[in-house]
Amino acid sequence: MLALLSRYLRNEAAKLASDGVRLRVIGRRDRFSPRLQRLISKAEAETEAGERATLTLALDYGGRWDVAQVTQSIARDVLTGALQLDDVDEEAIAQRLATADLPDPDLCIRTAGETRISNFMLWQFAYAEFWFTEVLWPDFDETVLDLALADFAVRERRFGVRPLLRQY
Repeated sequence: MLALLSRYLRNEAAKLASDGVRLRVIGRRDRFSPRLQRLISKAEAETEAGERATLTLALDYGGRWDVAQVTQSIARDVLTGALQLDDVDEEAIAQRLATADLPDPDLCIRTAGETRISNFMLWQFAYAEFWFTEVLWPDFDETVLDLALADFAVRERRFGVRPLLRQY
């Protein structure tokens, strides 16, 4: 797996850059070898000007880890006086997440009949819509994606606001 990732980073970063795709890697980089960490940083730097799309790879990432590292960061800043306790709010948390520079997802597609989020992007999925399919990931193709997007297109997005109830 890591050899495949290394090969991908070495061989595909230039293509991503030429296609205008920015590569972002989120997760626990410190648990990878120094060599792999350098390859990740090099590929991100090579693609940082990409404006057509962002490809985010979640490597050794977990939603609980993400929230824990944000909490530690905020606690350090409060202890040193760099941040006031009253300034800790949803925005202060969101700005420190691994995905701080990315918009929250609008749609989460779960394949293989899975109906849970599995410790993935716990904070970011707060207002995401979910779409579930029995199709296995290797068989997920454009036709299935079109089904998911068609279903998503007709949903009413309320972002936590309840519709007004009629008075009878």
